[in-house]
Amino acid sequence: MEQLQLATIEQALEDFRQGKFVVVVDDEDRENEGDLITAAELITPEKINYMLRYGRGVLCAPLSKERCRRLGLEHQVQSNTSVLGTPFTVTIDLLKGCTTGVSTHDRAATVRAMADPDARPEWFGRPGHINPLYAQDRGVLARAGHTEAAVDLARMSGLQPVACLIEILNEDGTMARMPQLIEFAKREGLNIITIKDLIAYRLKEESLVERGEEVSMPTDHGNFRLIPFRQKSDGKEHIVLFKGDWQPGEPVLVRVHSSCMTGDIFGSQRCDCGAQLHRSMELIEKEGKGVVLYLNQEGRGIGLMAKMAAYKLQEEGYDTVDANVHLGYDPDERDYGVGAQILRSLGITKIRLITNNPVKRVGLEAYGLEIVENVPMEITPTPYNERYLRTKKERMSHNLHFQK
Repeated sequence: MEQLQLATIEQALEDFRQGKFVVVVDDEDRENEGDLITAAELITPEKINYMLRYGRGVLCAPLSKERCRRLGLEHQVQSNTSVLGTPFTVTIDLLKGCTTGVSTHDRAATVRAMADPDARPEWFGRPGHINPLYAQDRGVLARAGHTEAAVDLARMSGLQPVACLIEILNEDGTMARMPQLIEFAKREGLNIITIKDLIAYRLKEESLVERGEEVSMPTDHGNFRLIPFRQKSDGKEHIVLFKGDWQPGEPVLVRVHSSCMTGDIFGSQRCDCGAQLHRSMELIEKEGKGVVLYLNQEGRGIGLMAKMAAYKLQEEGYDTVDANVHLGYDPDERDYGVGAQILRSLGITKIRLITNNPVKRVGLEAYGLEIVENVPMEITPTPYNERYLRTKKERMSHNLHFQK
């Protein structure tokens, strides 16, 4: 890092507007790779050739979901079981003015056409030589991937929400990591940014939620304060239940809890959600300060109807992971961008996180929060939830230590 200072997001946006390349690096706990990314509407055959020569990865064209729908680009598979859920659609070539579709001229023409506001499905042949990728609607605040970063950079630059990217490989075919990426960027005169910095920039510059009225909330576990928040993108409502005051930079005891109607309200023993929620409130009451961030993410983000369908599959022998996948979902569909902004709005940047879930920790850290301590939350298994808890331990890497 000492050899090349990371660029600011403003510098990257200016490069993008000028049609230059930007090297974008993701988290070392994710792919830990760098991609060459540029604007689709400013692509040329020479730039495609440069990407193929110096990137050496898979040439792709990320675009917004809305643009995907308008171009009739279906998902490549119905059930995406890739490790990171890389969102490929069917491959395409531009029909008019192209030959085989593989030359740099043809590929540049296809990518530019995808960025044309007047483009229609019939402009493109399927399959082809360009790999479109559909980005999540909220960009890197929904998924901290290169696909979303590319579309965010295009949109934030005032360009069409379509980009062109390729992974950067070393000459020997191995993935280029940060030391090699720094050397490459320095040699080529390119700016480097990280997805983490892009997330932090958006969280700082954009408001994702609307704050409601603060009220007192006496509970069975003590007297708390409650603030509702409404998500601007889809109207989902979330709750902050908190106690006490804290200073800027002070580590705060926090439970980020996804809603579980069956467990939290009805006391279902199929899971440990209700017990974790109430135990967290007890811990905060004992400490005298802390926060329960109650996110509207029923069924790890798949919703109540799908959760019940997953329960039905579990009654037929599926575990909680396989049930989700069978229904066409990821094992865990949650993201924590909105939650991170809610916590920041409360003046919280450092957290003592009540969780057994390492993915939740990584998810919050990806949005710029510092986890200074993991506070374990282990619930004694029952005959009804032992298999569920064992699946969380063995297949979802939860830090559980119960014995059979």
